[in-house]
Amino acid sequence: MDYAIIYYSEAVQEAILSLPDTLAARYIVLTRRMVALGPNLGDPHTKAFGEGLFELRLKGAEGIARVFFCTLVGKRIVMLHSFVKKSARTPVRERELAETRMKEIKHAHP
Repeated sequence: MDYAIIYYSEAVQEAILSLPDTLAARYIVLTRRMVALGPNLGDPHTKAFGEGLFELRLKGAEGIARVFFCTLVGKRIVMLHSFVKKSARTPVRERELAETRMKEIKHAHP
């Protein structure tokens, strides 16, 4: 059985799909791979942040973007938050937003 990708909200889905073209294309390629093989694609595509939070790492001609996600029982991958990177380090507020959303999702879907 394949994995399913779901989104925290429609706004998250729209934000991801409205990324610049090469980043959106990379997102589609990598999420197809995640559906078939599971969420852990390994370096350089995914990175674990601990406590169930992961990031999908997108790189394209327009720059670099990150999509935070978590997993739920039943082979579900939940896309929590995306942003285009402007610095080498991931901004704390971006990660905190993803962590808050992950806690909400895990509380609603134990």
